[in-house]
Amino acid sequence: MYDINKAIANANLDRQDPNGNMLGLDHWSPLTARQIAAEEGIELDEAHWTVVFCLRERYRASGEHWTARMLTRALAEDFADLGGRRYLYQLFPRGPIVQGCRIAGLPLPEGTLSASFGSVH
Repeated sequence: MYDINKAIANANLDRQDPNGNMLGLDHWSPLTARQIAAEEGIELDEAHWTVVFCLRERYRASGEHWTARMLTRALAEDFADLGGRRYLYQLFPRGPIVQGCRIAGLPLPEGTLSASFGSVH
């Protein structure tokens, strides 16, 4: 839920949406990713980084026109050999799209907050 007091106090308002997701690629770094992951209770390893960089590349290719459906299918295909969606949920228990994009410093794709598209809210 949107909290106006958080938004007013947030010095990074121009770089983040009300849910704390970054709004572009410019303000992100691996250090930022580690900090966000720690807040999410995740210690990033090589498998996590592979997904994070995959998400960033998909965003670069699609821009703001990506959708949760498109991204969910693409990730399932990209990681099919490792177990697909099950594998991704093991890495990102709150959802490979929601948590993955947050850690990757990306805005959420359209349709993400539907539980069938990578969110377990």
